[in-house]
Amino acid sequence: MADLQRIVDDLAARLDRPLLLEDRLQRVVAYTEQSGAMDDIRRDSILRRHTTPEVRSWLRAAGVFDATAPLRTPGAPCLGLLPRVCVPVRHGGGLLGFVWFIDVEPEMTEEEVALAAAVVPLLALALYHESLASELASHRELEAVTGVLLGQSDAARQLIEAGAFPQGQPVTVLVARPASAEPGEPLRMALEQGLLALRRRLSVHHPLHLVRYDHGVLLVAGPAIPAEEVHAALAVPVVVGIGRTRPELAEAAGSYAEALHAAEAAARVPGLGPSAEWARLGVYRLLTRLPDHELHPGLEYLLSDPQHLPLLETLETYLDLAGSAVATSKALRLHRTSLYYRLQRVEELAQTDLKDGGERLALHLGLKLARLSGRYRPRV
Repeated sequence: MADLQRIVDDLAARLDRPLLLEDRLQRVVAYTEQSGAMDDIRRDSILRRHTTPEVRSWLRAAGVFDATAPLRTPGAPCLGLLPRVCVPVRHGGGLLGFVWFIDVEPEMTEEEVALAAAVVPLLALALYHESLASELASHRELEAVTGVLLGQSDAARQLIEAGAFPQGQPVTVLVARPASAEPGEPLRMALEQGLLALRRRLSVHHPLHLVRYDHGVLLVAGPAIPAEEVHAALAVPVVVGIGRTRPELAEAAGSYAEALHAAEAAARVPGLGPSAEWARLGVYRLLTRLPDHELHPGLEYLLSDPQHLPLLETLETYLDLAGSAVATSKALRLHRTSLYYRLQRVEELAQTDLKDGGERLALHLGLKLARLSGRYRPRV
């Protein structure tokens, strides 16, 4: 992919004109910085990484799939399509893809079209090699990445020797976990397509990925990429967990475990936001490793009846604010007398004493653990 992008960037610079490279299925492979005229079709192709069926039908009728030399395609105002120059990319007679130029402001000269055509053999070779590598190596990469996440040092060595990951570089793992979608094939496809698109955009980070039944995994060389990149690439809403950076690929399993726990915490605790870094989880780092069946007995009783939810919310806010009645009343917009009444009810029902530091700690940790397990779901 790096070779393809380099060739595309070089051609765009020589022509002083943006271009877009698609494979034979009209999925976007590479594109250059956009300047000058751009229509909705170009914009949508870049954002969605593929061309719509209506546009594909129009271009097929224009003869692009049968072309063996550059051709100009007319505009289609009804589709929001500007005129284009299409340069087919072929290798050994087989169609591999298309190079597209928007042909307005100004139109391409014949010399410019000839220059683009002269570069096509180089593009064809790079695209052919990439397609072969994808077909032959995808299964091996899947096995190797799975091995890395299981802590198998041989798997890391295989990826490094194959050139899939740079030797001596640190690694960070990110986990994307759907916020609401049920595990299944549509979810797997959405994660797979999004992570593949992200890998194309982030080739400088040497990304690797793996899709499990209920989450996607992204490994990058160096520190973590911004979580916003992952959110933007995926077609389904996700929470993103980020593990700590490890010094080498062979230690990625540790970062993966942390990223999984961080994603779980982000899913269970809305206050953490749509992404969470393991290094910044605070007490949740400890709680994600604890069983949730040994809570304070009084807390178990309060959790057993939905009508006690307002008491649990009041208790959590009170403990979060270090036992300050003034701050709790303000945060809950609750009169001080009502607050004291609720806290008294908590003490009675849970058979506890909120003046006891040990009791407060057990209750506070128990509430956070119940959040993570899903047993406690506050309304705000």
